Amino acid sequence: MSEPQPGSRKRGEQHPYSGLLHELEELRNELQEFERSSATTLQGVNPRHLASAVNLIHYLSLRRRDMRALQERLAATGLSSLGRMESHVLTNLDAIIDLLRCALGRVTADKILPAPEAAGAAQLEGNTNRLFGKLPSHRRVRIMVTLPGEAAGDYSLVKDMLVHGMDCARINCAHDSPETWARMIEQINLARRETGRHCRILMDLGGPKLRTGEIAQAPPVLKWRPQRDRYGSVVAPARIWLYPEGDASPSPAPADACLPVQGEWLAKVVPSDIIEFADARDAPRTLQVVSQAGKGFWAESRQTAYIAPGTELHLLRAPISGHLHRVGRTGIVGALPPAPELIRLRAGDTLIITREPLPGRPAQFDAAGRLLSAASIACSLPEIFRTVQAGERILIDDGRIGGVIRSVGSNKIVVEITQAREGGEKLLANKGINLPDSHLDLAGLTQQDIEHLEFVVQHADMVGLSFVRSAADIGLLQKHLARLNTEKLGIVLKIETRAAFENLPELFFALLHSPTVGVMIARGDLAVECGYERLAELQEEILWLAEAAHLPVIWATQVLEGLSKSGQPSRAEITDAAMGVRAECVMLNKGAHIIEAVRALDDILHRMQAHQQKKKSLLRRLHW
Repeated sequence: MSEPQPGSRKRGEQHPYSGLLHELEELRNELQEFERSSATTLQGVNPRHLASAVNLIHYLSLRRRDMRALQERLAATGLSSLGRMESHVLTNLDAIIDLLRCALGRVTADKILPAPEAAGAAQLEGNTNRLFGKLPSHRRVRIMVTLPGEAAGDYSLVKDMLVHGMDCARINCAHDSPETWARMIEQINLARRETGRHCRILMDLGGPKLRTGEIAQAPPVLKWRPQRDRYGSVVAPARIWLYPEGDASPSPAPADACLPVQGEWLAKVVPSDIIEFADARDAPRTLQVVSQAGKGFWAESRQTAYIAPGTELHLLRAPISGHLHRVGRTGIVGALPPAPELIRLRAGDTLIITREPLPGRPAQFDAAGRLLSAASIACSLPEIFRTVQAGERILIDDGRIGGVIRSVGSNKIVVEITQAREGGEKLLANKGINLPDSHLDLAGLTQQDIEHLEFVVQHADMVGLSFVRSAADIGLLQKHLARLNTEKLGIVLKIETRAAFENLPELFFALLHSPTVGVMIARGDLAVECGYERLAELQEEILWLAEAAHLPVIWATQVLEGLSKSGQPSRAEITDAAMGVRAECVMLNKGAHIIEAVRALDDILHRMQAHQQKKKSLLRRLHW
């Protein structure tokens, strides 16, 4: 009796493709049933995006189940494993079903559909071009740059950004003023005309950002100290600029401290004089006058000193005899700029968040070191008092300070600090506060946002909606754009809160009501709210759903941050920038070395596009 051949089947045994085909047909039916049950979701979707909304419904239905076992079986047959079907769910599924039917002899080969990606990819490309404008000649992914305030008066900076690769300029309405924004836009327009390059403008509304309030002013004290080596020896004295009080001119060169002096006392000073005084600690100190510049003088100090207003200055001069003696009247240090109190928080400390906009103050102790009152700070949105609860987490300044809410009263929230460096962390004014566990009831647009929108619709191509939590936030912006008769203005939905990520499908369907739309993955606040360890997973899911909805994505926050700020990139941030090729646009933040960062990103994205397109690896010929 002959042995059965490998791979042969006994009579009546089902072909393995039959089981796969049945499972895929059942899956297809599920997707279509989910589409029929989601009819109300599609109401109001802009006709341009109707097919995209339907594809998103199919993708959401697909991802309700664990597909991994099916993927492995499909891959084993040499068929698509469904791993790159985001933009064309049903057509991809139909193509596999037709191939299986053909293999089983149920249909002829001429019934097999053409490449399934074409329609979805074309829809995404069209949406991208409508939002960001003309595609660069040498690069598929756009570069967006956040403009610093100084760009308002620095045309060469804006022009250099444009020449070296900036395709979109971002203006953050949380900073500066409409007058500054207008000057920035003038510089962009001038650079566009001179270079012939395209550049769209995104203006980000500040949104309901929760921040720390102001901090009380401490008694003004001016400090300087010389440079010392590791053994404590002075290697360079501190340079002090002395000038007549009331003279608003800046120091003619960088100074370690600028010291105003009352009256005409400085008119009696000459180079080589010595100025003697007792500092704020009653420590005897001297300054050596080295040169004059106009009405001011440069002096040097080899001692650390703390100076308060009203400090008396005594002029010492050496006559021919060589013995120093005092000359002239006593000088008086003038008014010094105020400085905020230092609030330092350590693990175990208590912080009071006040409802009223009271200036923040450090903790107060008695002479024996017993706590009299805990540190306190106000917050920018007292509306949070309605919804926060004891036991919820609070994170301040990008998570540098962490705590747990212990109690909530009508006028104060008591927080126990649980996270801070060993030496403590400084609590500063105007720093972000995140409440990742709280269900905040905040309007999607502040009154200031609504006022800024009047400027934005006249000057920008896109408006960024910040700190979105629900579809109602998007609806509110769409309502105001309709009121201003500017519904065609591009909308960029910024995903930066835990609530936004958790409500992502609803947000996308609401966004698709508008004709020109996109998404920004604002990874800074998103990482703080959801945890840094989850960030990679979250940005993957956002990329998947955005591609399913054919929404262009901006990859943002801390891209090439080290290079932009210090001129020296880390290896990790180069890899991160290269991963940005999976989005349609990558955003750089401002920094002293922003031009180098633009040039580097332009080069990285240009190189990577030969290897990667969205999730798809491209098998370009390798060289070695």
